[in-house]
Amino acid sequence: MATLGHTRHVFGATTRASISRIHCKRLLTKTSRHSTRTIHAQAQEFLQSNQPDWTESQRTVREAIAKICAKYPPEYWLKKDNDHSFPHDLHQDMARDGWLGICMPSEYGGSDLGISEAAVMMQTISESGAGMAGASCVHMNIFGLEPVVKFGTEEQRRKFLVPLIAGKERACFGVTENTGLDTLKLQSFAAKKEGDDHYVLKGHKIWTSTAQIAEKVLILVRTTPLDQVKKPTHGLSLFYTDLDRSKVQVNEIIKMGRAAVDTNILLFDDWHVPATDLIGEEGNGFKSIIQGMNAERILIAAEALGLGYAALRHASIYAKDRVVFGRPIGKNQAIQHPLADSWMKLESARLMVYLAARLYDQGYDTGEYANASKYLAAEAAFEACERAVLVLGGNGYAKEYHVERYLRESLIPRIAPVSREMILNYVGEKVLGLPRSY
Repeated sequence: MATLGHTRHVFGATTRASISRIHCKRLLTKTSRHSTRTIHAQAQEFLQSNQPDWTESQRTVREAIAKICAKYPPEYWLKKDNDHSFPHDLHQDMARDGWLGICMPSEYGGSDLGISEAAVMMQTISESGAGMAGASCVHMNIFGLEPVVKFGTEEQRRKFLVPLIAGKERACFGVTENTGLDTLKLQSFAAKKEGDDHYVLKGHKIWTSTAQIAEKVLILVRTTPLDQVKKPTHGLSLFYTDLDRSKVQVNEIIKMGRAAVDTNILLFDDWHVPATDLIGEEGNGFKSIIQGMNAERILIAAEALGLGYAALRHASIYAKDRVVFGRPIGKNQAIQHPLADSWMKLESARLMVYLAARLYDQGYDTGEYANASKYLAAEAAFEACERAVLVLGGNGYAKEYHVERYLRESLIPRIAPVSREMILNYVGEKVLGLPRSY
């Protein structure tokens, strides 16, 4: 696990004086376990950083990201949602301070930190009030190019990672098709004639986020027909290449939530992609892409946590201040108990999320924990957001109070990147040893 000293170079604008203040604050906080727990329990506090189970590096990440996010209040995100406008300024702030490469190797401009720190970063962005919109504008940077890190050549890593980490290029992720979670049945195809220096791609992708503003795409396609391979996992190839808009039609999907970050259908034909943009070996693309799936689930879980905590914060403050029949509505157990229940469920999910992250960083195969953390965090967040709307009553349905936006966005981690039912299938088969049910 990275230490405080190991994280210093990622702060950019964060000065040595700031780090010294962090040290002093830690000394003051550690003088009393009781005071730490009291601060920790205040769900109304904005982005508090006194979780007793976090490491020093996780707390430092929390404080640095909280400082950036404080510049973007909920009203900013309300406007972005209403205008369907990408949050370029937050993306640039994150790039300028070195956070877009939090998990990337330092020789390409990254920070060499773990998913444990990245999860804190994504939770903090979401919890600040940015929700899934804020998290999604940097999400691809954290795990998306893991295949390039692990399977790319040195030339590819330098060519592709450096501009992405610096915020000079943005990427999107093209895997899902109309086959849904049955990824091995995808139909998009890449053909290469002997002697050619390029592949020709034809097909479609769906639910591809940020394609409206991305310059690059990480795309998985078949290079050998399914009926000609020994195993369905064979014959898939991965490319990281320019999103050539003369050959790729990008159609935005108008959706329920997270309007600030676009989601799209990609349609392409006769798309020439250089052979030098192939990541890893031809036919082994599924092996390459699977590397990032557990990390993605952990990060989505952390983002869901942030959304749940944000909703809980809004609801708790409202319940404390809103007076009806001569008393704060938070004095009523019908209001108080559901919120207390949500805090406990969010905290329980949080412990699972950071256990999964820690195990991932230590090199364990974390499929069951990554899946479980995503399931638990998504369910706890959705319930917290729903309860926040109900606590605010009619005001909860009004956009200016923000919690309706959180509720809409809380459906995302319940659905993506894998459904609740498929997670239960995984646990039933891999953990409980029961027969495969699908």
